[in-house]
Amino acid sequence: MGDKANAHPGAAGRAVTADHPASVRNVVLVGHSGSGKTTLVEALALTAGAVNRAGRVEDGGTVSDYDEIEHRQQRSVQLSLVPVAWDGYKINILDTPGYADFVGELRAGLRAADAALFVVSAADGVDGSTRMVWEECAAVGMPRAIVVTHLEAARADFDEMTRVCAETFGGDDPDAVLPLYLPLHGDPAPDGHAPVTGLIGLLSQRLFDYASGERKESEPGPEQLPLLAEARNRLIEGIIAESEDESLMDRYLGGEEIDVKTLVDDLERAVARGAFHPVLAAAPAADGARQGLGTVELLELVTGGFPTPLERPTPAVYTTRGASRPPVDCDPDGPLVAEVVKTASDPYVGRVSLVRVFSGTLRPDETVHVSGHGLADRAHANGDGDRRNGDRQAALDPHDLYDLHEADERVGALTAPFGKQQRSLAQCVAGDLACVAKLHRAETGDTLSAKDDPLLMEPWDMPDPLLPLAIQAHSKADEDKLSQGLSRLVAEDPTMRLEQNPDTHQVVLWCLGEAHADVALERLRSRYGVQVDVIPHKVSLRETFAGRSAGRGRHVKQSGGHGQFAICEIEVEPLPGGSGIEFVDKVVGGAVPRQFIPSVEKGIRAQAAKGVAAGYPLIDIRVTLLDGKAHSVDSSDAAFQTAGALALREAAGDATIHLLEPVVEVQVLIGDDDVGSVMSDLSGRRGRVVGTEQAPGGRTLVRAEVPEIEIGRYAVDLRSLSHGTARFSRAYARHEPMPAHLSERIREQAQDTT
Repeated sequence: MGDKANAHPGAAGRAVTADHPASVRNVVLVGHSGSGKTTLVEALALTAGAVNRAGRVEDGGTVSDYDEIEHRQQRSVQLSLVPVAWDGYKINILDTPGYADFVGELRAGLRAADAALFVVSAADGVDGSTRMVWEECAAVGMPRAIVVTHLEAARADFDEMTRVCAETFGGDDPDAVLPLYLPLHGDPAPDGHAPVTGLIGLLSQRLFDYASGERKESEPGPEQLPLLAEARNRLIEGIIAESEDESLMDRYLGGEEIDVKTLVDDLERAVARGAFHPVLAAAPAADGARQGLGTVELLELVTGGFPTPLERPTPAVYTTRGASRPPVDCDPDGPLVAEVVKTASDPYVGRVSLVRVFSGTLRPDETVHVSGHGLADRAHANGDGDRRNGDRQAALDPHDLYDLHEADERVGALTAPFGKQQRSLAQCVAGDLACVAKLHRAETGDTLSAKDDPLLMEPWDMPDPLLPLAIQAHSKADEDKLSQGLSRLVAEDPTMRLEQNPDTHQVVLWCLGEAHADVALERLRSRYGVQVDVIPHKVSLRETFAGRSAGRGRHVKQSGGHGQFAICEIEVEPLPGGSGIEFVDKVVGGAVPRQFIPSVEKGIRAQAAKGVAAGYPLIDIRVTLLDGKAHSVDSSDAAFQTAGALALREAAGDATIHLLEPVVEVQVLIGDDDVGSVMSDLSGRRGRVVGTEQAPGGRTLVRAEVPEIEIGRYAVDLRSLSHGTARFSRAYARHEPMPAHLSERIREQAQDTT
C-alpha cells in the first residue's frame, strides 16, 4: 500500500462492470451524521475518474444526487451506491445515513458489503452509535478500517484522534488499531493552525504530497525520518503480531529487518481477516484539484486489503418450504441467489431494486423466482401480529412464512447508478451489485433465485419501529390513494410498519423516530401525491366490572301486528385477566325458551364489544343468565338480543367499571452510567422496574413494566436521554386497571364526543 502507481482507469461516461467476483470490492461507509461520508464518496469518485474536477457527472449532478428530500434536509436519509473503477477493480461504495432514524438503511448497507470503512470526524470524535455498529461488525467478523476526516478543523488533531480510535475500537488489543500514514502539515495560517498537505507512509517511508492538487511522491527529508521511527516500529509490531507466519515475530525480535513487501502482504491479509484495523486520513479535493488528500491511499487499501466476495461467507439459504440447504458459493456459474437490499421509486422508471448477487449471474429479461418473509406483513395487516394486544395474539408457525410471499417475475433492465443516471449493464455476476427495474412484486429483503430452484435467504436483523404515527387522509381524493401509497412506502422500507388497528380504527405508521416519520410523510406527499394529517395516537383500552352486579333487560313493544317481547335477568361477575367473556346458562323451567338463549348471549357479546362506560370493549367477565320471560307470538331472536344488551347496560349502571390500560414489558439496554437516569424516567412514566442485569460492553439491561399510554414517544425520549446509545424493546404483557383520575378524564372525554 502506498507504492502503487498513480495511473488508474477513469469511469466517467460509462458503467463500471465486473466479470468475476475477484475483481469486485464491496465497502460500506459508516459514521455519525456530519462525519463527512458523502463528501468522502465524492472525493473517491473524483480520484477514480468517475466525475470531473467540478465533482459532476455527465447530467450535471453529483454522484450522490438522488433524493430531493436529502437536498431539502441537508442530510442523507437513504442508502446510495456509487461504483467506481480503480487499478482494474470495481469498487461498490455504499454510502449510508448517519442519523439513528435511518439505521435500517445502514443495516442494508452492511448486508450488501464485505467490509466497512468507519468515517470519524477529527473535530467531533466517536459517538456512541458508531461504537455500537463497530461491535456489530466485530460480532460477524467484518473487516474494518477507519478514516479520519475534517482535518482542516481548527481543533483537529490526528494523533489524538488515532489514540481515541485505538482506545474505543481496539478493546483488549489497541495495537490492532494503528495508522498507516502520518499527516504532513504545511505552513501555519494566521490563526496558528497548520493545514494538512500530504501524508508520509510509515511502511514505505515515502512522502505523498497533495498540495498541488495531485498526488506527488518523493523521499522524506532527513529531518522527518526520526519523527516516523516510533510510529513505524509500533505499526510493524502490530502487523507482525497478527501475522499468520509465526516465525516472523522471532525474526523481528532477533533484529532482522523485515522487508516492506512482506509487511504489506501480511497487513493486507490481517485486514481482510478482520484482525487488524488501519487508520487513515482523508480530505476532499480543493477547487480545481484532481485528487483529495488520502483518497489514493484509501482506494489502495480497499483494493489490496479488503476481501473479495469470494473470501466472505454467504448468508444461509433455505428452500421455500423451510428446509435447510448447503451454503451457496460465490460462483458466477452457480445457482442464482440474489437479494433485494433496497427498494426505491423513480418517477420515470418506476420501482428500482438494488440487488446484491451472492451466487450465479443475473441477466436482463430472464424470469426469476421472488420469495420473501411475508409473515410479518400479513400479521400486521390483520392484527394477529400486534404484540401489544394479547387477546388477538395468534399462534403462528415460523415456517408458515415460506408460503406467503412468492411469485415469478421477469427481470427488467440492469443498471449501475451514477447520480440521477442509470447506466446499462449486460449482467451482474456473483459478488456484484446492480439496480433492477420493474420488479413489481419484490420488496426489500426478498430473495431472487431460479424459477426451477426457488430459494430463500436468511433475513438480516432490522430494528423494530417503536414510534407510532396515527394518520388519516386529508381529503376524499387523498383517501382513495392512501392505501396504495402506504403499501408502497412499507414495501420500500422494512423498518416501517403499517397497522390498521381494529379497536381504535386508526391507521398507524410505526417509525424509528421523528426524522423517519417526517421523511415518510414527505415521501407520501411528493412521490405518491397523498396528503395526510397526523392525529393523536390512541391505545387499545378495555373495560371490566370491579365487582358483582345484576341487571334486567326488558324489551317490550307493541305497535300493531307482531310486537316485540323479551325479558332476561343476568348476573355479572369479574374474572381474572385474560379470561375474556364467559356466558353461563342457569335458566330453569323454560322461562327463556332454548332457541332464544343463544340470542341473549349474542346481544350481550355485541354490547360488550361496544363497551358500557367509555366505549371500549368489555372483557374478563362471567355473565350468568338466571331468568326471563317470553311470549308465544311476540318473542324473537332480535328481541332477546336487545334484551341481553339492555341487561348488561343496566348491570353496568349499578356497578363500578374499571378502565383497563395495556401494560407492556420494556427491556432497555443502556450504558452503566445512564442506568439511574433511565430508571428514574421509567418511574416517572408509572413504570415498575422488575429487574436489572449486566450486559457485555459496560451496559445494563433494565426490565420494566410500563403502561403503554406513557411510552408513545419513548423511542424519541430515550434517544435524547442516552445520547443515542440505548436500545429498547417492548412486548404486550396484560391489561391493568387505570388510575381513577385518568380513568375519569377519559370517561369525560368519551361523553364530550358523544
